Amino acid sequence: MRVTTTVFQWIVRVAGVIIIILGLTIWTGSADFLIPIHMLLGITIVLALWALAVLAAISGVNIGLVVLAFAWGLIVPILGATQTSILPEPNPAHWVIQVVHLLVGLGALALAESLARMAKAAQKSRLVIE
Repeated sequence: MRVTTTVFQWIVRVAGVIIIILGLTIWTGSADFLIPIHMLLGITIVLALWALAVLAAISGVNIGLVVLAFAWGLIVPILGATQTSILPEPNPAHWVIQVVHLLVGLGALALAESLARMAKAAQKSRLVIE
């Protein structure tokens, strides 16, 4: 199970770096054609976050953090898909929703990393005990 946790952790890490770069590129307004790839990677990150949440739950990590991961995983794509309708582009305050989207995404990456580390620690302690 430790290897599986590491695989999902690395999926989040690699996809996270790529999605941040894509997101910033899209944010400049010069690469809207990359939005579908950005969205696909976002879904990949959410699925990996959920997989890490399941692995963490099995490993005995705090259930509150696991539930938070599932809820956060719902918020990320909903916010991403609706951000253009919340504060449409001509609105000078559109940047606010873009920053919120960035922060929610970074939160998902941090949550995935935390879950992976806690799950690995719990898995390691189980191996020592058993």
